[in-house]
Amino acid sequence: MTSLPTTKADILIVDDTPDNIRFLSAILTGQGYKVRGVTRGKTALMGVQAHLPDLILLDAVMPGIDGFELCKTLKANPVTQDIPAIFISALSEVTNKVRGLNAGAVDYITKPFQIPEVLARVETQLTLHRLQQQLRETLDRECALNQRIEQLAVYQERHRLAREIHDSLGHSLVALNIQIDAALTLWHDRPERAYTFVKDAKRLGTEALQAVRQSVTQMRSDSVQAQLLETAIAKLVEEFQTNTGILPDCEIDLALPLSNELSTAVYRILQEGLTNICKYAEPTTVRIQIGGKDRSLQIVLTDNGNGFELETAKTGFGLIGMKERAENFGGSLEILTAPQAGCQIVALLPLQ
Repeated sequence: MTSLPTTKADILIVDDTPDNIRFLSAILTGQGYKVRGVTRGKTALMGVQAHLPDLILLDAVMPGIDGFELCKTLKANPVTQDIPAIFISALSEVTNKVRGLNAGAVDYITKPFQIPEVLARVETQLTLHRLQQQLRETLDRECALNQRIEQLAVYQERHRLAREIHDSLGHSLVALNIQIDAALTLWHDRPERAYTFVKDAKRLGTEALQAVRQSVTQMRSDSVQAQLLETAIAKLVEEFQTNTGILPDCEIDLALPLSNELSTAVYRILQEGLTNICKYAEPTTVRIQIGGKDRSLQIVLTDNGNGFELETAKTGFGLIGMKERAENFGGSLEILTAPQAGCQIVALLPLQ
């Protein structure tokens, strides 16, 4: 016994023989379908426009607008083109079946028809139609979600750009300011030495300009790029020593190669940390430790400088950027500090 459909479908029967309409209506109504019947193609067009059916059973040969012309008309209209149409006709020649399918029908049943066959084909096409509708709705939802994701990606990229400019430009400008201060201090007593600081300041200004251009034009490029992380850190350490006169103690143990993204995050965290030390800490010793710990990469940056009140500095863009970089990899960043007690930054970045 054929089970009743869970959702009643609306079926339109178009046939110029009223007895056929009554017979099919009785069969389909008994199966729980809503059925309408018309005897003319023109009337069928008006009925479809008034209320879209879920499926159309269509006679091929009718006076006026025949079934083939009616089907083509429906398929040419974007509003009705997705309604499945099944031809029911006494024309059994293959050419007529092909003609019906070419007109846009999804199936073709020849008269005299068998009731089980009609019911099976109707239910099959209605099921396919529902699945197509569900697929379109799913695709529409995915499209809307993708648009939302793209909007979020634009926001994140803008935020990243601001952070990249802050990291690169801030580091260079702090160093440049130190060089200018030193040049002004030595300008009268040691002009030759002051000139050296001015030259270094010019170099740092050029580097800052290049950093801004790179951040704007290559938003998605890796900061470390082709060079090894150890080499990039060595340059950071060299710049720090030039600006402060302090050579950081480095312990770097990278047993596994890191991705470009992870290398960039490590580099930027260290760069921001060293910039803050150079700018505020006034230390006498600085220590950098990088190594594996519990399937994570641990970065520890320690200084014995001024320290600070952590609660008052949590909203600083530099500290926020360092924390975000760690969290973007599913990691964490902890800052241990107090006034006149130095500072230790500990970042854990998962290696998986």
